[in-house]
Amino acid sequence: MTEEKKGFNIPHNCILEDRRILSISGVSDVDSFDEQTVTVFTDLGELTIKGHELHITRLSVDVGELVVEGKIQALSYTDAQPKSAGFLSKVFR
Repeated sequence: MTEEKKGFNIPHNCILEDRRILSISGVSDVDSFDEQTVTVFTDLGELTIKGHELHITRLSVDVGELVVEGKIQALSYTDAQPKSAGFLSKVFR
């Protein structure tokens, strides 16, 4: 179910500070993460964050906010939408 169907729409924004702190809003789910790659789903597509020593320092699925810290090297989008439940959906069943 998308955020629009729930009755509210979360705008999607990315704020990168000094290539070390990335704040993202509009996140609907986290698919996977490790120290080199974080993959999240947004209403605008799948977002992949690549770098070194990446850590998720804040995650709020209720409001769709995520903060990733580390040496951020690349952000890339694909138009793929989640086909099945993501990692966090599986964990919090």
